[in-house]
Amino acid sequence: MKIHKEGYIIILIALLILSILDAFFIYYIPWILFWSILVLASLIFFGLIVYFFRVPNRTVAINDNNIIAPADGKLVVIENVVENEFLKTDCVQLSIFMSPLNIHKQWYPINGRIEYLKYHEGKYLVAWHPKSSIENERSSIVVKSKHGKLILFRQIAGAVARRICTYAKEGEQVSQADEAGFIKFGSRIDVFIPTDAHIKVNINQKIIGGETILASF
Repeated sequence: MKIHKEGYIIILIALLILSILDAFFIYYIPWILFWSILVLASLIFFGLIVYFFRVPNRTVAINDNNIIAPADGKLVVIENVVENEFLKTDCVQLSIFMSPLNIHKQWYPINGRIEYLKYHEGKYLVAWHPKSSIENERSSIVVKSKHGKLILFRQIAGAVARRICTYAKEGEQVSQADEAGFIKFGSRIDVFIPTDAHIKVNINQKIIGGETILASF
């Protein structure tokens, strides 16, 4: 387990602010019980921030025939839709809701070449809102497998998340073991897969990024 690079500055800022606030209140409020409560609350809050940016040590089982989960969370949507941004065809949409306590690193769902990448500014509706997929701040990434299959997955900001980090570059070759991005605080991931893929997951199932097989060909 290690700390993600996106968390370094935020963790240092949080440590600085909490230290200054604690020092201020301890200096001006000479009450030992208050000091104890204040320091304990600060440690808990700081611990939660550090915990959010943790990165697990996971070994991804690379397989060209499997579509793996790009993120941790709970599967909240399985439905047939028409993906209108890039694929322009019938797909199965799988949506993973990520709470602030989940790992927020993302993996690529398949091996292949990045065919499309686009960032969209937008709103900050709660991540489980049906319109968050098309109205919230988001990044859409399309990977084409060596078999010619196109998979679109979308990083979606939630009511708390305010910054999407995407490491993909159009035209590059990627592996399921590579890091695709990171979303700061609560969010959601939508994955659009071909209708001929065999779904391997169920609604409300706990999903583990880089490990859970969403579907296979």
